[in-house]
Amino acid sequence: MKRFLLGAAAASAAVLTLATGASAQTFPDRAITMVVPYAAGGPTDTVARLVADAMSRNLGGRIVVENISGAGGTLGAGRVAKADPNGYTLLLNHIGQATAPTLYPNAPYDSQAAFEPIGLIADVPMTMVSRPDLPPKTLAELIDYARKNKDKITYANAGPGTASHLCGMLFMNLTGLDVTTVPYKGTGPAMIDLIGGQVDFMCDQTTNTTSYIRADKVKVYATTTATRLPTLPQVPSAAESGVPDLSLSIWHGLYAPKGTPAPVVEKLQKSLLAALEDPQVKERFKELGALVVPPGEVTPAALKAKLAAEITRWHTVLGSDRSARN
Repeated sequence: MKRFLLGAAAASAAVLTLATGASAQTFPDRAITMVVPYAAGGPTDTVARLVADAMSRNLGGRIVVENISGAGGTLGAGRVAKADPNGYTLLLNHIGQATAPTLYPNAPYDSQAAFEPIGLIADVPMTMVSRPDLPPKTLAELIDYARKNKDKITYANAGPGTASHLCGMLFMNLTGLDVTTVPYKGTGPAMIDLIGGQVDFMCDQTTNTTSYIRADKVKVYATTTATRLPTLPQVPSAAESGVPDLSLSIWHGLYAPKGTPAPVVEKLQKSLLAALEDPQVKERFKELGALVVPPGEVTPAALKAKLAAEITRWHTVLGSDRSARN
């Protein structure tokens, strides 16, 4: 009887292995959904659509981007965490994947345990910008102006947990500023109000701000980098503007639900790598001021290590202060 049970178990395992292999060989045989846990039109959405289009071309199956925003990105991430682990539902998230454990300790998923990492994608610097008619002309003047007008000046962000929220927190912590923060449901509406003069300043990714800077629709003060960006050579870095610790690059990664078969993850990883090596994709990222990561980082291992390190880093920065959500 024992021998029979062992034989049955082995047979079941063999069938499962064959089924998984067949599934990987035919994957994808229908459309894949790439969830972006932020509003459409924002900087992470821009990254996702570039990647999804390129992966669709080399993977042989269509990838559709779906925006599920809310709760600092945890609604969309939570949806993917609960999805069937078959490779047909993916998550493209930025640094928010690492800050969620501190900002949202009661989120219905574990940022590390609930996902299979596929690979890192790109690093995107940020820029400090304001409405066109705000008086300060330099970052130092902006800081001084904000101190003198702390009860009047407003800082916009795309909502709790977003890149613009994190950059604003870091900026205020470093400078000792305490100004009114106005959270929006996405970068798009925040930028519209900034250009229209309803809010005063914000910090956002170059994938969103570069076109507005070049069109003189916003005033730009600095990039969150140690040196100037080749795509915005006229803009001083935060380091040369007197705030060297305002160093923030928003990294992006691609994930699948935990339990997704290894052959499917491997196929997705190879497709992602091919997409990021596409000359057109590289050029478009370059135009937006984003840096595609080296091929050696477009791997599950690299993303896993990055996420773990960043969770530790941001827990230290954000601490356990629940007011960080505001």
